[in-house]
Amino acid sequence: MVKQLTPPNELVVDRRLVSRRASKSKEEIHEKHEVDDVEVVDRRKTERRRQIDPTTCERDYSDQEIDFMKAMDDYKRRSGRQFPTWSEVLEVLYSMGYRRVAEPTDISL
Repeated sequence: MVKQLTPPNELVVDRRLVSRRASKSKEEIHEKHEVDDVEVVDRRKTERRRQIDPTTCERDYSDQEIDFMKAMDDYKRRSGRQFPTWSEVLEVLYSMGYRRVAEPTDISL
């Protein structure tokens, strides 16, 4: 037995007569994006992350700090994660050979 559906009590009408996306012709869209003699590069396929340059900061970094920054940058490039979690930072430290060998101390500021 087939059950008949009853029409809804309310009717929803789209008040837009023409879709905004469909209202522009293809020629108008291409005219806006034309650039003379410039090669357009897909950003997703290019390497966007720059190398760490400690000389651009006002601070002198120690060799250990530079090694850590390079290791983190390498991890971010390989994993594709711009903002690693703290667990991932700890993994990078472990991969560099760091292990807890002493009791924790306060950080001197």
